[in-house]
Amino acid sequence: MRIALIEAGLSQKEGEVPVGAVIVKGEEIISLSHNMTAKNKNSLAHAEMIAINEASTILGSERLTECEMFVTLEPCAMCAGAILNSRLKRAVFGAYDPLNGFLGSVIDLLQYSTYKKTEVIGGVLEKDCREILRVFFEMMRKSK
Repeated sequence: MRIALIEAGLSQKEGEVPVGAVIVKGEEIISLSHNMTAKNKNSLAHAEMIAINEASTILGSERLTECEMFVTLEPCAMCAGAILNSRLKRAVFGAYDPLNGFLGSVIDLLQYSTYKKTEVIGGVLEKDCREILRVFFEMMRKSK
């Protein structure tokens, strides 16, 4: 999760919502990413989507059943769906997202899946993950 926080910091420096994601297989980092929606002018360029895409390319499979994702913010509906479809073994997130979180806060999208269940763990390094978001949005409000 600390590496995902470093990735989130890169997002923040680029003026993006600071979310970072890391996919590991065992002890090996397969992919890391951060939000790039504004930079890429692409609403699909969330940290989770980029990380899943890169991991699938690197591993040569759309199934990431032996992999775990660490992401600093509870995934949105799109990203939770991608986690479901890639069949990640485990998804670990930091800050809960009571407005847009689809791994338990708004709805637990994975409970409706007919696929093998992805284990979900929330609240890991939550204070640190929430703080980087708080600082970012405070700076955004002040700049308006």
